[in-house]
Amino acid sequence: MGGSQPLAESVKSKLPHAFGIISYVNNQPAGLVNCFEAFSTFKCKPLINIHDVVVVNEFRGLGLSQRMLSKVEEIAKSKGCCKITLEVLEGNDVAKNSYIKFCFAGYELDPVMGKALFWQKNV
Repeated sequence: MGGSQPLAESVKSKLPHAFGIISYVNNQPAGLVNCFEAFSTFKCKPLINIHDVVVVNEFRGLGLSQRMLSKVEEIAKSKGCCKITLEVLEGNDVAKNSYIKFCFAGYELDPVMGKALFWQKNV
């Protein structure tokens, strides 16, 4: 959903490796995880990148993020993925604590070179 409109079919058809998980509480949407399948050139295996995680304020504290992350992990294992990746804002302690609880951590390919950083360039 973007701009309060459903995603156009023409856009969906161009995203065959994207999937989402929606969590419901009492038939109300309460949480969402958007993911993309990608490929690790280092491991020569598929991976899943979690792009968005949201839990509606009134449903926080119910363990929904952990259940949705568990489902992502189940899907990753079924696809033979080598890892699940995500980005989190440095100051988002609530999200960071949830990810740490699920055993996510910053990564480094070589301890001598330090942890990997996520950069961008707008185009």
